[in-house]
Order: sequence, then C-alpha cells, then structure tokens
Amino acid sequence: MWPFKSKYDKLTREEVVSAICELEQQSKEIEDGLVSGQKQIDDMMAKGKAEKDKSLKLLYAKKINALKAEREQSVQRDMYIMYNIQMLQKLKNAIDDNKFFKNTSKASLGNLLADQKGLAKFLNKTLNTRVAAEDVLTSADETFKGIEEAYDVNQTIYGMNEQDNALLAMFEEEEQVADEEEMFSETPKVKADAAE
Repeated sequence: MWPFKSKYDKLTREEVVSAICELEQQSKEIEDGLVSGQKQIDDMMAKGKAEKDKSLKLLYAKKINALKAEREQSVQRDMYIMYNIQMLQKLKNAIDDNKFFKNTSKASLGNLLADQKGLAKFLNKTLNTRVAAEDVLTSADETFKGIEEAYDVNQTIYGMNEQDNALLAMFEEEEQVADEEEMFSETPKVKADAAE
C-alpha cells in the first residue's frame, strides 16, 4: 500500500460526470457549426455553378475551400473531444467498479466464499445438475432436427405453380417496360440539354 493517496482517490464520480457533460456540450456546439458550415458550402457551390463571371467563380471556389478547411479542423476537434469523453467514461466506470466491489466485498454473503471446500462441493453439484439439464435439451434438439430433416416441403402449398410463374413474368415485364420508358423519356431531355 502506498503511504500517500493518489489524486484519483480524491476524484469523485460527480466531477467526472460534470467534465463529460461539458465536453458533450462542446461537441454539440461543434456539430451544430458543422451543419451550418455544410449549408454554407452547399449554398456557395450552387452560386458558383450558376455564376457566369470567372473571377466570381474563383472567389466562390476560394471561399468553399476555406470553409472546407475550417470544417476539417472542426471535425478533428470533435473527434478529439469524443476520444476525451470515451476516456472519461472509462474513468467513471472505474470509479463505479471500485465503489461496487468495495461494497460487495463487505456484504455478509461474501463470507460464504471463504469456505473453499464447501464451495467446491456446491459447484460440482451445480455443474452435474447443469450437465444433466443440458443433456435433456441437446437430446430434444437432436429429436427436433431429425424430425425436421425428414420433413419434405409440400410443393402444392409452398411451391410455385403455373399461375405464380405467369404473374412473376408479368411483374418482370412491367418493370422492364417502366425502365425502358424512363430511359426513353430521359433521352430527349439529354439531347435538348446538349443543344443548349
């Protein structure tokens, strides 16, 4: 045992939870900024595409690239915060475990575990009970499997008949017609766009 107390011994669960909440708030603010930043990028992209003047297009491109760089930095900051939160969660769990195991070892039932010979007899008895129960289940499982493997699917009920095949063929034909109509309806539009 160390003669002095560690700084972690003085650390309370509430302090860790408070730190986690602060970091989660910072992360939320960054995420909100990322959403609005992406909206700005999308707006500028639309303006840049619609703009005819090359110098203005260049200006939009530079602004978009600056926003993307800023966004990348924000993403890295958010990842750093998330990693921090994970570490603090582990610390909180360690504090909870420490408290849990201290309290559990003080419980009166913990004294039962000190009788190792009695414990060994009880565990062997429990294991034999478990093995017997599992044997019953595995035997029943093998019986189920044997019966199910002997079962042959009734093709009259579950199989495909001629009417089913005809309907399936009709569905496929309708899908093909719809695809062809869609393809033909897009072709004149492409030609019209090319003509402009």
